[in-house]
Amino acid sequence: MSVLRDDIEDLQHRYDDGLTADEVGEDERAILEEFLESLEAGEIRAAEKRGGEWEANGWVKEGILLNFGLRSIRTHTHGGVEYHDVLPLRETDDLPGRGTRNTPDGTVIRRGAYVGNDAILMSPAFVNIGAYVGDGTLVDSCDTVGSAAQIGDSVKLGANTLIGGVLEPVEAAPVVVEDDVSLGAGCRVTSGFVVGEGSVVGENTLLTPRIPVYDLVEEEVIYGELPPERRAFSRFVESSVGEHDLFDGGAYKPAVVATDVEAETLEATEREDTLRDN
Repeated sequence: MSVLRDDIEDLQHRYDDGLTADEVGEDERAILEEFLESLEAGEIRAAEKRGGEWEANGWVKEGILLNFGLRSIRTHTHGGVEYHDVLPLRETDDLPGRGTRNTPDGTVIRRGAYVGNDAILMSPAFVNIGAYVGDGTLVDSCDTVGSAAQIGDSVKLGANTLIGGVLEPVEAAPVVVEDDVSLGAGCRVTSGFVVGEGSVVGENTLLTPRIPVYDLVEEEVIYGELPPERRAFSRFVESSVGEHDLFDGGAYKPAVVATDVEAETLEATEREDTLRDN
């Protein structure tokens, strides 16, 4: 991929110097197409884990942005619906051969998105450019997987879940949901938040770097990530304006509480066994 990276970085320099969509020729278009094909094949990714930390691949995010800046808006037709965009939708004829299915009437996969093997995309769901959806993952009804978001293997995104996109600045890591995570219906994950492997997140939980995570396992308050193997849910804690006259009974701000997912599962199993025995 070193040649493709060099080509994208050269295009970026020329774009910064004033290259416009009207001036793009066959060679430049070929580079942009090769870049999108490489994203769709999973050969390049907007972010990767290195040394235990997720890092953005800045040149890949530059390539995504160049596919906006160096293309003109065109009229496209999909399923009899006319739309106007710089990019067409992704071809999906490779999906059935890999055991992946996307249901009709509203499942939208934009060009430059990777979808793994044995995945399921339910209508109406939207997967944006640069997103990576891993093997065996469920993208449920009304879900949005934002640009450059990285979703791992065997993930369950509950219905009406929003995974935010992070394209700029290019050095900023996108939203990451690691392997074996389950997000309940209505969850929102934004602004480069990382959901650790094997975690279970309750319905309607907002995960963003601006909201504290009270990790009861390590007994610390953290921001921007949910550690692996946690069970998380929303709670509200007292706000600094709690004593304001306008707030009868005090004001509260959102927080996320995280407990040990294995302990929670064991406790639930023990309760179930007790109920069955009695």
